Amino acid sequence: MKAVILAGGLPSTLIEEDEKMPKPMAEIGGRPLLWHIMKQYAHFGYNDFIICTGYKGEVIKDYFMNFYIYQSDITVDLQTNEVEIHRKQTEDWKVSIIDTGRDSSIVKRMYMVREYVGDETVLVSYGDCLSDIDIRKLVQRHRESGQLATFAVAHPVGRNEILAIDGDGRYQNAVDADKQDAWVNACSMVLEPQAFRYLGAGVPHPNASTLMDCLSMEHPVQTYQHEGFWSPVETVRDKTWLEGLWVSGKAPWKVW
Repeated sequence: MKAVILAGGLPSTLIEEDEKMPKPMAEIGGRPLLWHIMKQYAHFGYNDFIICTGYKGEVIKDYFMNFYIYQSDITVDLQTNEVEIHRKQTEDWKVSIIDTGRDSSIVKRMYMVREYVGDETVLVSYGDCLSDIDIRKLVQRHRESGQLATFAVAHPVGRNEILAIDGDGRYQNAVDADKQDAWVNACSMVLEPQAFRYLGAGVPHPNASTLMDCLSMEHPVQTYQHEGFWSPVETVRDKTWLEGLWVSGKAPWKVW
């Protein structure tokens, strides 16, 4: 099963102006958010990734093109340009990096990578959220539901859009509500290949602002209610807090 990571969009607000880059490349503990997310999925056995890029996608391409070098110690002979690798270290990952445009919506980005997904169930993650979601349990919940899509939801940690979920765990819509015992999109999901037929430009969904809304207008959408750690990385304050957790050895998302 492949994992799609949505890493496009506008430049990060987490990095100084002269170092603007995609938000998923902002670092926690000296590693990009993207690396942390991929380590989580790989821990649960999912290591075939499709990364949807947009703004400065070449930064992400460069990172993975030179991933082996970045992870290892090296000696470079500047006269011969020969490189000797020490302490060889890498990851057992297959990574496809697809340019889906700077200004594309999430729905459009997903539709643009449909041919890379193929006719199989696919995992999807935003590139700027960290969590300790058990991906195996998310997939199990999806398979048990028999629905077209299953979205992980979590309790809000900030200014998040509250979701209406019925007694059977099916998504209804986004609502204005008290955040006590409320749920928000936790940025991890499972989709059946048939879901892509509802993402094309010819499918009428004018009121759908999110992938969840787009699919729920055509088919019931199931949720997986995650009670553990989840945090979007939206502000410098978020990044500083997560950095502190990582440095202290108490990062909840470090499940590997």
